[in-house]
Amino acid sequence: MKKVLALALVMTGFAVNAEAADWVPPKVPDPIPDNLTWYGITPIGALDLGYAYQTNGRPLGSVVSGLEFSPFTTTRNYTGQAISTIAHSGLQQSFIGVKVDEPLGLGWAAIARADTGIDPLQGTLSNGCVSFLQNAGIAYNLQNSNADSGRCGQAFNGQLWGGISNQQYGTLTIGRQNSFQLDDIARYDPMELSYAFSLLGYSGTDGGSGSTQAARWDNSAKYVYEYGPAHAGVMYSDGGNNTGFFGNAYGFDVGAVYKGFSIDAVYTREHGAVNLQSSVNDAVGATTLAANISDNTEWGVMAKYTWNIGTPSAPPMYTKAVKAAPQANDKFTIFAGYTNIDQSNPNSPVTFGGAAGGFALTSTAVLPDNNAFTTDKVLQFFWAGAKYEFAWGLSFTGAYYHVNQNSYVADGAACIAGGASKGDCSGAYDQVSFLTDYALNKHLDVYAGATWAQVTNGLASGFPGTPGAKFGFAGTNTSVNTATVMTGFRIKI
Repeated sequence: MKKVLALALVMTGFAVNAEAADWVPPKVPDPIPDNLTWYGITPIGALDLGYAYQTNGRPLGSVVSGLEFSPFTTTRNYTGQAISTIAHSGLQQSFIGVKVDEPLGLGWAAIARADTGIDPLQGTLSNGCVSFLQNAGIAYNLQNSNADSGRCGQAFNGQLWGGISNQQYGTLTIGRQNSFQLDDIARYDPMELSYAFSLLGYSGTDGGSGSTQAARWDNSAKYVYEYGPAHAGVMYSDGGNNTGFFGNAYGFDVGAVYKGFSIDAVYTREHGAVNLQSSVNDAVGATTLAANISDNTEWGVMAKYTWNIGTPSAPPMYTKAVKAAPQANDKFTIFAGYTNIDQSNPNSPVTFGGAAGGFALTSTAVLPDNNAFTTDKVLQFFWAGAKYEFAWGLSFTGAYYHVNQNSYVADGAACIAGGASKGDCSGAYDQVSFLTDYALNKHLDVYAGATWAQVTNGLASGFPGTPGAKFGFAGTNTSVNTATVMTGFRIKI
């Protein structure tokens, strides 16, 4: 805890050097310059800490978000237990890294990024995979928070890529990179992929085209070209052992930005993607992770529109005009998106290895003839929201997320009425979130928000109180819900 407080104090030093409007109380100048770039290399990072309360959850664990903020998960760790705890990464993954943008002449520039997620409370690299091993064989009512992730303790569990860029010829990058889908939902999610308040942020299912481990592509090349208001891109990966998928993958993105309007359409295909099961499927003292392998196909369309609202406003406690506001006008933005994900058994055998981070997989779960799906599993994601941003730093955001799951009868057995007895029966997910955020300057903001989420029928199967008796908590409920309130601060460099 002392290390965490010390880190917070050090990073706060970077955050207090903002030019204030004349209505802002005076602040002590920061001797550290605002621009830390050296020969095109700029350090980047974020520290996100706070306090959270959940009506139905599990204690803090090694899952990358710290808490299981949403019941959209295979871990089924909701036993009616109220949780009140210090928490981290509510708005975004805490991380450290560097980015590079160095001119080479003739319009060319060398670009790169290297970053890794951290757990600021444990002082470790983000590692969702180990959260399963830590809870293997432990009774559900004694487990802490655990969930799958593509961040599994790698030295660079975020991104690690380099490339070249030219305004006329486009941008080419190679390495470990976000998929097009993950890049786009980050732009079109009203909650900006918040772990605490957004399904799209908490779960990597959408960003990974059905498989959390595949949200970031190792061994990949990405090319993006812009012409006027339009842009297009293509992406390819060989996959391989210890990555998110053992076969290859490719994706396409097309879109446009015109004045306040922005739209993107994405198509992705992944062969041999890793789908970790849960700690219940892992043996006591296990060093391997149970998984299924799938071929994933995803397409999506998302858009947003921003209005600039007149003259900048000042907060009511001040009477002087804003002269150095963070932005020129108040802004109001609406968001909407749709994603369709189809998961099926691999259409050809794959040579398999370990999960992300080098974790070995249980061989019986990943054999090429393993049939996880009798028929294709289809998930449909819908979301919409709105955000109002005052020029002086305060913003209000509201968002709604919905998911439909079909009956994909993985085991061939028919679904019964209600559908909560089997996880492969049809089901739904709903989430409503509200967030207030105040940016004191470009480096420091404070936030408070609340969210309520519910899973029903097949998506609720196996939770305590439902008929999914294999976990020892048989009941009659066909839905499970949780509410979360979190407040905190975020420091960015």
